[in-house]
Amino acid sequence: MPKLNLEITTPERIVFQQEVDSVTVPTAAGEITVLPNHAALVGLVVPGALTVRVGKDEKFMAVAGGAIEILPGNHCVILTDAADLAENLVLEEIEKAKERAQAAYAEAKGKDSVAYADASVHLERELARLKVARKHRRDATTPKP
Repeated sequence: MPKLNLEITTPERIVFQQEVDSVTVPTAAGEITVLPNHAALVGLVVPGALTVRVGKDEKFMAVAGGAIEILPGNHCVILTDAADLAENLVLEEIEKAKERAQAAYAEAKGKDSVAYADASVHLERELARLKVARKHRRDATTPKP
């Protein structure tokens, strides 16, 4: 069975590069799952949870905004502002960051649109990280069959 060549890249580094069975990505059009032999596609990635599947294993990541490109030959590239592997997320730190982001968001309301947009993007990213961190913590405590 064919595999999908997946690359997840941020401005700083390649976060993930491996052959996978599928990847589920939050996009502007909704969540999509990319399998081998998927049609060519370019889309916008929104902050949220990304799931990579290899066999029975799943890896979870929190991603910020960006783009996805699916190319012929089973190649998928996700360019994102930030990508955090679930196992690297610390729930308590993210909750504090979310509180700071909410405060900055509230403060930016009524000010210039650029400050408001920046605060909104930052808050969305922290909420995505929080969602993934909570799910990973719950999954880590649940016994696997």
